[in-house]
Amino acid sequence: MNNHTNPAIAEASQISLGIDPEAETNRIVVAMREQVRHTLRRRGLVLGLSGGVDSSVCAALAARAVGAGNVLCIFMPENDSDPDSLRLGRLVANTFGLESVVEDIGPSLEAMGCYERRDACIRQIEPEFGSGWASKIVIANALATEGYNISSLVLQSPDGTMKKLRMPSSVYLGIVAATNMKQRTRKQIEYYHADRMNYAVIGTPNLLEYDQGFFVKNGDGAADLKPIAHLYKSQVYQLAAYLGVPEEITARPPTTDTYQLAQTQEEFYFALPYHQMDQCLYGLNESLSATVTAASANLTEDQVIRVWRDIRAKRKATRYLHLGPQFVTPIADFHGD
Repeated sequence: MNNHTNPAIAEASQISLGIDPEAETNRIVVAMREQVRHTLRRRGLVLGLSGGVDSSVCAALAARAVGAGNVLCIFMPENDSDPDSLRLGRLVANTFGLESVVEDIGPSLEAMGCYERRDACIRQIEPEFGSGWASKIVIANALATEGYNISSLVLQSPDGTMKKLRMPSSVYLGIVAATNMKQRTRKQIEYYHADRMNYAVIGTPNLLEYDQGFFVKNGDGAADLKPIAHLYKSQVYQLAAYLGVPEEITARPPTTDTYQLAQTQEEFYFALPYHQMDQCLYGLNESLSATVTAASANLTEDQVIRVWRDIRAKRKATRYLHLGPQFVTPIADFHGD
């Protein structure tokens, strides 16, 4: 026995985000069934299926909650989508026996000027950007920037040359505003099908995404119920294994599938891979020390403190996304009568 074991490491070894996936599945399913049938008074559930682990788990939970025959999955590719997303989405729908429909939103986005508005913003700093080029936005790692979120534009020219450019705020905001049309258009399609079938719409964020505002207001942030928003991403993967989500999906790195160039979630938004972000968020939420959290997340104390600073900064910056409409005077709610 080692009598010189670091107490923080010993305590951190007891920290676990492990759950009982069977018990948690049953708890979520019961809640979803109650929400759909009695609170929302709808016949079934609609969700956008992206081929990622979060929407796949939600699809499996929906099938258990209301029956596979009462779930509609919608695939909504657009011009910049990875073809694998549609293939993997179909794999999930087939795995759980769910009805599905493909809605190509590319023409709608073109008609609204989504792509041209984005490209016009990019041309403000790269005048040659156009056909044959590709782009994405990346964020500097919070561990290397004292917690400040500095975004850059990565461009690939037709000959494959890559360049990374700093953006003035007007360019950054313009690109984000244009690409947010994608999430809002998808949600419009989801509610169209929900309305015609008298179904409710599922939102698929996990706790890390919900807490950190990794969603578009009135886009993927809009939903009638969010069944996994209380679960850390690591816990969502535990449910995925229990529910039988195809391994090809659980092995796929989390992506945004929003920009022309392949982009991971940590490139675009999070400071670290999800399992370390989960540990840091848990440590902050549970008021653990930086020493204990660092040992659990395999980081230094200074790195944990920087990530905590980044988490708090994102909470402050994205508070607007969590707010509902603001009223001059509170209005009594009589709908429960």
